[in-house]
Amino acid sequence: MYNYPKTLEDLINSFSLLPGVGKKTAERYAFSVINNFREEEIEELISNLENLKNLHSCPSCGSLTDSDLCSVCSDDTRNHRLVMVVEDVKDLFAMEKLKDYNGIYHVLHGAISFSKGVSVDDLNIDSLMTKAANDQVDEVILATNATLEGETTARYLKELLNDYPNIKVSRIAYGLPVGSALVYADEMTLLKALEGRREYK
Repeated sequence: MYNYPKTLEDLINSFSLLPGVGKKTAERYAFSVINNFREEEIEELISNLENLKNLHSCPSCGSLTDSDLCSVCSDDTRNHRLVMVVEDVKDLFAMEKLKDYNGIYHVLHGAISFSKGVSVDDLNIDSLMTKAANDQVDEVILATNATLEGETTARYLKELLNDYPNIKVSRIAYGLPVGSALVYADEMTLLKALEGRREYK
């Protein structure tokens, strides 16, 4: 029985680690690289993968950055006293596409899910509460997803923020079905959700 060379087999195995990519698709990706990529394109791919080591969480908001702070947190033109809380970095990028929000973000890296074993200790909450305690926030916009987990997380954060009566807590309005995620919404729906946010009680 003929086996792929180890180098090729390793590449296939690497591609198969991607979500939704089975063995056949991984093989197709691998052969596409081998047959269709020029040498400089392969070098660029290798370089891009190597550079992933430079990515880390922004110490202020939890987003991805390859600098000390992410581009949002380091932007002095934004309103740093307005904080939008999202579950995932992808949600942040979805909101940024609107080009209509001028505050900063806070990325939780998930939502409370007892069925999945995700507790409050697994989420990025401490730095948000530090900002609240240090009087660095005027309004927190809770933009967790319209799911049971997202709503549970929003309610938990609201309870924590009740200790700071000077902070307005709002929840974005949803023009999308309950159970859907921000990242799948179109830009107009997201814009209307942001504009229609309400005080969260």
